[in-house]
Amino acid sequence: MRLTGVRWRADALACLILVALWGGFFWRFLTPVAADQLSLAEGDFSGQFVAFGAYQAARLWAGEVPLWNPYNNGGLPFLADTQAAVFYPPRLLTIALTGLSREWTYQTLEVEMMTHVLLTSLLMYGLVRRLTAGARGSAAGALTGAIVWAYGGFMTGYPPLQLALLEAVSWAPLILLGVHEATTQERLRPRWLILSGLALGLSVLAGHPQTNWFLGWLAIAFLAWRIYQRRWRWTVFLSGATLVVTLAAALAAVQLLPAAEYLQHTTRITYGFEAKRNGFPVQDVIQVIFPRVLSVWSPLYAGIVGAILATVGLWQATRDRVFWGGAALLALLLSFGGNAALYGLLVNLWPGLSLFRGQERAAMVIALALSVLAGQGACALFSLDAARAGAIRATLRRGLLLLGLLTGFVTIVAFVLWLGEATGFNAEKLGALAFSALVAWLAAVAVLWLLRRPGDRLRQAAVVALLVFDLFTIAGDNLLAEPIPPGERLKQPDVLAVALDDPAVPPQRVDGQRGVLANYGTLWQIPDIRGISPLWLDGPYTVIGQEFPNPLAWELFAVRYVFTDWQELPVPSTIVASGADAYGPVNAHRLTDPRPFALLMADVWRVEGDANARAVLAEPGLNPRRTLVLDVSGGVALPEGLRATGSATVTDFAPEAITIMVRDNPDPAVLSLALPHYPGWQAFVDGQPAPLLRAYGALSAVILPGGATEVRLVYDPWTFKVGAAISIVAWGGLALGSLWLVGVRLRRKDGGR
Repeated sequence: MRLTGVRWRADALACLILVALWGGFFWRFLTPVAADQLSLAEGDFSGQFVAFGAYQAARLWAGEVPLWNPYNNGGLPFLADTQAAVFYPPRLLTIALTGLSREWTYQTLEVEMMTHVLLTSLLMYGLVRRLTAGARGSAAGALTGAIVWAYGGFMTGYPPLQLALLEAVSWAPLILLGVHEATTQERLRPRWLILSGLALGLSVLAGHPQTNWFLGWLAIAFLAWRIYQRRWRWTVFLSGATLVVTLAAALAAVQLLPAAEYLQHTTRITYGFEAKRNGFPVQDVIQVIFPRVLSVWSPLYAGIVGAILATVGLWQATRDRVFWGGAALLALLLSFGGNAALYGLLVNLWPGLSLFRGQERAAMVIALALSVLAGQGACALFSLDAARAGAIRATLRRGLLLLGLLTGFVTIVAFVLWLGEATGFNAEKLGALAFSALVAWLAAVAVLWLLRRPGDRLRQAAVVALLVFDLFTIAGDNLLAEPIPPGERLKQPDVLAVALDDPAVPPQRVDGQRGVLANYGTLWQIPDIRGISPLWLDGPYTVIGQEFPNPLAWELFAVRYVFTDWQELPVPSTIVASGADAYGPVNAHRLTDPRPFALLMADVWRVEGDANARAVLAEPGLNPRRTLVLDVSGGVALPEGLRATGSATVTDFAPEAITIMVRDNPDPAVLSLALPHYPGWQAFVDGQPAPLLRAYGALSAVILPGGATEVRLVYDPWTFKVGAAISIVAWGGLALGSLWLVGVRLRRKDGGR
């Protein structure tokens, strides 16, 4: 559809307003004045995403693909951890732009986060603009929907800290826009579904599978709804859905295949219903009107003005209202998890639902649906003629009066309880209730004033301004930020220098129970056996777990330094440095006799399966330095005459390639390695492939023939190579197809002159 000059001006003005609002919301993150600066509170954002991004950037700047990460959890497949987002295009752009300075900072990732908020607000504007195309209030309605989406309780709460979630959900409006545009003509338009597939693929590469699951099903459901409305054949739906899902999977195959393999070897695969059933308490539904009362975040809050407009969107005969209302209701019921019946009924019936925990993340769909409905509701109100406005004004007056009385009554009751010093009622919660009451009454005045002259731009602006006031006030507290300049974040504790300055090869492993913390082993490149990644390899987790002190883990994972506030450890050690971290004093203990990374052994206890290996490790008389617990369930045959008279020394260590020299060992032996046993690692003994065996139910071992001199370990997973090949073909095909389409359009344009 050709855009008129008036429409172009309306769209340009709306986009400028969104940019201005974005700058106003985040100005304290962007200002160069240190005294005014805010930064996101340390937690998941810093402990995972800043750390992962720093490692990813350092490896890519060096021209290396970060397949393996030796710096947390005893070692794990970095690319396969979806939240690392190794090949997410915007992350690659961020790394490229910072490549000249070779400096990865806290603010670098904050800027990436903020850019996605602006991006998704503009995409939501485009979606609602197209959903309301032709209506007089379309531009203002689309602006309203974009504001509700970008600055509502969901997007300004947990997602900025859980960056993978925010970046994955940012593409939601574009996914749905492609589906909408594909179904607006008499025949399905595949090129728009290709756009949906591209957006879904970008979402998958951003690295939050649960969000991708919700968005994939939402896109399929929206496509089914649109095709049902047009009474097209079911084969059209099937082909369209297949195109979207297949393209997205192909574009993200470089991430999906390694991630699917990784999942099979993590603790997550063993989670049962009780571990996955968590969701909102049912009472959290009051967040729709009363934010900041029951929890730190208020993801169900779309603003009181936004809720009113969404209700209007459902009430008036707005396009697709049944779909959006149904999506919001279904997502709300799912978000309760095991606190309501629906999740338990569907968990084993709905493909993929049983893979994820934290069912409250369905709030993403609720927020998305409410934003669309609010935009459509605003458009409906702004497009009313005088007669229609008068007809609905009385009904709205009653509803708004009831809302004002309800919020006022609740505030008064809370005030009385607060005066009586009732438990649970404090000034902060009372202030939140009072704010809701204030906005409810202001909204009543603004909406009823609007309905006297719905087409008046000033009155429309007043409603939108009240919405901004409402959302920005709540979002200011919802967003966990502190008045700390980002440059002052993540100061490396001095006590860690003893490990960082140790010249040994490989870098000496540590137990960073204190001092290192979170995933900062990855940030500072200290090989830590701990970490906060939600995806632990099952074997290492069983050995390391959360227990402290853990001498068995120190032994099997070749730990040399232990950072703790303890003055003495249960094994011989010496305090070689003292300092402090964010929690207080820290001592650096150097173990007197740490196990080497590679150790020749001859005494082998043969078991079948990890369960038996763990049972043997629990034997009180077992000395794991002397006895190797080896899994022989695959038919492993040990040579006769095992003897360990020589030595094994690591001479070269890189994340995906390790070289070990063996000296003075003329007889067969078994080389025990403090390396997690994981598919993709390959062993070569004197240049010849050798089986990599599983030891202690978690680690690796190699059988050495007599006289062996060199062992080479290489991490070269087939999942990455096959996934990369598929993605290269998909991205290349998409690029060539886009160029061909542009060429066709140019030829048509030239032919029409």
